[in-house]
Amino acid sequence: MQYQSKAAIRPLVAALVLALASTAAVQAQDAKPADAKSADAKPADAALANQLDPNAADKDAKLLDKYQAVKVEDGKYFDKDGAPTYHITNDGKKFDWYAYSGYRRYHAECHVCHGPDAMGSTYAPALKDSLKRISYEEFIGIIAGGKQDISASGTNVMPAFGDNKNVMCYADDLYTYLKARASGAMPRVRPTDKEEKPEAAKKAEKECLGG
Repeated sequence: MQYQSKAAIRPLVAALVLALASTAAVQAQDAKPADAKSADAKPADAALANQLDPNAADKDAKLLDKYQAVKVEDGKYFDKDGAPTYHITNDGKKFDWYAYSGYRRYHAECHVCHGPDAMGSTYAPALKDSLKRISYEEFIGIIAGGKQDISASGTNVMPAFGDNKNVMCYADDLYTYLKARASGAMPRVRPTDKEEKPEAAKKAEKECLGG
């Protein structure tokens, strides 16, 4: 997602936010990520976990719990707030399709400004940190309508992507991937294993892209 200097940005696309948020109406089904770590783990246990899992030190126990998948519909997972989320199995090695797709889409559309693996750059924030603070609706609104950041060092403007199908058709995928990065559930590597692409994802992609 490239930042460009300009005086104004497009307003948030409220209708798009509501339409995407409505997809969170799903049936309940228990599904706990395999790598969720207890918040009250003993220090010795934490040290051992860090030795076994190089990514453990980056994991946020509160976010792991908050983003835990509790609902699923047609291969898409949702957290307790009804927002899209990731689902990881096989000892943290197998990712759901949407998190995997989000990784690919991020590195095709967003990493030039926001850095590889959502780590940020000198002129764009680290989205792995931004996702710790903003909601699903805010995320969709920002990529659809753009955002302007003004500071003592200058003004950075993220353009609106509401008309860019290569971004908006995969907005949930991007959000899911970035949540996995924010909580530390997904390390800085390309996922090696993934679930099969759900039929619902194939249908939604075709309809959104107009294929």
